[in-house]
Amino acid sequence: MSLPSVCADTLPPEQLALERELAQLFVTALNLEVTADAIAADAPLFGDGLGLDSIDILEVALEVSQRYGFQLRSDDENNHEIFRSLRSLAAHVAAQRTK
Repeated sequence: MSLPSVCADTLPPEQLALERELAQLFVTALNLEVTADAIAADAPLFGDGLGLDSIDILEVALEVSQRYGFQLRSDDENNHEIFRSLRSLAAHVAAQRTK
């Protein structure tokens, strides 16, 4: 699965709202010392971007699963793409959510 790169200007308002909601989830769940607005939707979550590690992603996956009603599995072969950026995670959540 490859999620396309999308310009924020072409995204529907619901997608942008979900990105901001997920950014706040990251800040709260991980006790980040940045605001949700400081997290760029297309910046990498790992490495040079937000700098998360695999433990951080597990915490986020648990929060997302509980909040949106579907499981993010650690053995999913698409995890690298799903967690590439806040935007790619939001697209996945929008497609999978049951809540």
